[in-house]
Amino acid sequence: MSSLNSLSNSPDQPVILGFDPGRQKCGLAIMGLDRGLYYHQVIPAQDAIATIQTLRQTFPISLLVMGNQTSAKEWKQKLDTELSDPLRIILVDERYSSLEARDRYWQMFPPRGLVRLLPQGIRTPPRPIDDIVAILLIERYLERLTN
Repeated sequence: MSSLNSLSNSPDQPVILGFDPGRQKCGLAIMGLDRGLYYHQVIPAQDAIATIQTLRQTFPISLLVMGNQTSAKEWKQKLDTELSDPLRIILVDERYSSLEARDRYWQMFPPRGLVRLLPQGIRTPPRPIDDIVAILLIERYLERLTN
């Protein structure tokens, strides 16, 4: 699910690109309006623009959903100026998304071995979860549409 090489099939419907920007790394996710998840990955921040350009060649991305905290303003400006064809960008509330992403990680990737015996609150995901934050940002946007 995480790399472009392992994509099953590109959706026919427009999809939403979730983007959790950071200074060192960024989370990306692609989800359909039906909440089908087509892609998610954590990438180095310096690769974000190029990766988004590549994803746009593979997927019918209709808009980009991004958190409204930390470096949102500077990333929004960077995306507007550096993407060859700027995307519509929607900012959503990202408060508590990292905590929620930790829980979602364990739902998506149930713990194995001795780790499963630890209470979920003290388990630490074994990898960055910025891509899962990007998934949650899309879901928050879709929730806002339906409420």
